[in-house]
Amino acid sequence: MAQVRVLVGTRKGGFILTSEASRRRWEVSGPHFGGWEVFHLEASPHDSDRLHASLWTSWHGAVIQRSDDGGRTWQPVGNQFTYADSDGKHLGWEGEQKTWQFKRVWHLEPALHDAETVYAGVEDAAFFRSTDGGGVWEELTALRRHPTGSTWQPGAGGLGLHTIVLDPADPRRMFVAISAAGVFRTSDGGRTWETANTGLRATYTPEPEPEAGYCVHKIAMHPSRPATLFMQKHGGVYRSDNAGGSWTNISGNLSSDFGFPIAVHAHEPETIYVVPITSDTEHYPPGGVLRVWRSRRGDGAWEPWGHGLPDRNCYVNVLREAMAVDRLDPCGIYVGTTGGQVYGSVGGDGWDAVAMHLPAVLSVEAQVID
Repeated sequence: MAQVRVLVGTRKGGFILTSEASRRRWEVSGPHFGGWEVFHLEASPHDSDRLHASLWTSWHGAVIQRSDDGGRTWQPVGNQFTYADSDGKHLGWEGEQKTWQFKRVWHLEPALHDAETVYAGVEDAAFFRSTDGGGVWEELTALRRHPTGSTWQPGAGGLGLHTIVLDPADPRRMFVAISAAGVFRTSDGGRTWETANTGLRATYTPEPEPEAGYCVHKIAMHPSRPATLFMQKHGGVYRSDNAGGSWTNISGNLSSDFGFPIAVHAHEPETIYVVPITSDTEHYPPGGVLRVWRSRRGDGAWEPWGHGLPDRNCYVNVLREAMAVDRLDPCGIYVGTTGGQVYGSVGGDGWDAVAMHLPAVLSVEAQVID
């Protein structure tokens, strides 16, 4: 019988929530790496027991660990990083000879086509690849050397490459999102990149439609439709049906067009979810009422969905990595908050508390173990 794991990264460690296919009762394991900020926990699509974790503390900096037994034990990997500056000189660390260190690893994305390949997005914005399961990392330098690179500016959370989306039909095509630079697309495995921001507006820059300079918060794709992308931006929810060639605003009747995460239903490629918050300065739900908003057509028609969620005096946030879906039928949807709650809904009905009183949630990923 299938099991579901929900992998939760928090400000003070990682947690693994496990349930049977009914998803009625959950067991909580953790904290793993207690006291460390766990920016992202991610599972391999090839081996259900292989997990990757991106960690950070002010003392140790950025660290990556891997588990090959479902989180029971962990080992540090990534002890060899190289990071090439504009002159081609390699900076970074190799063994104990640390000469430079980036701030943090925002996102880890195991490849769909190869069990040992993993991609990483870091701050300041750069794109890395490992071909040995996370042991040795190499920067794919073409992205950071893009002609628009000199115009990239950090968002409020830093200049982070926070999203990596892989095309399941073509391993050479990938999309990344950077705050505050925008969306970039490669069709040759990262050797060259092009901007994918047409149709967006940057109201906080002198030029309203620059080639780059957009504070994109998250992008998502349904694997059956790799040409269709959905985006939550700093001010606006958008859709592209031509692989990022152009974008259309679908904010419609949302209570606020500002938010961080966006997710797509596992079996309904037109059903998408966002979590509006009041504004870029008020990072809490409008009116203190936490709601996930759902569009069943992937357009501007939205409905609030909140039975079981706090309906008053709720001032938490849901961060960009903190919403996920599982692939069971009926599909489960999971949301983690900065107040330490993880909520789940099975089949689109009401919400139940999966875990409470955790540290502030930074990331949520769902894994099905057959």
